[in-house]
Amino acid sequence: MEIFMWWLDLDLASKEWLRENLRATELPLPVLQGIAEAGGPHPADVSGVLTGADWDFIATQSEYVD
Repeated sequence: MEIFMWWLDLDLASKEWLRENLRATELPLPVLQGIAEAGGPHPADVSGVLTGADWDFIATQSEYVD
């Protein structure tokens, strides 16, 4: 599923972590759970969850819009 389809449903704490740790190779469990609960990918491990395009999308998102 494309990130724009679940980004709005992602909890604020996970969004903040993703913005502050842009292009992190591993995501903490609470962020992974938040992504899955919002309708995003359900990873088998903590790396490779988000694509380059997903990170580009996150980089363009304003903190004030959410």
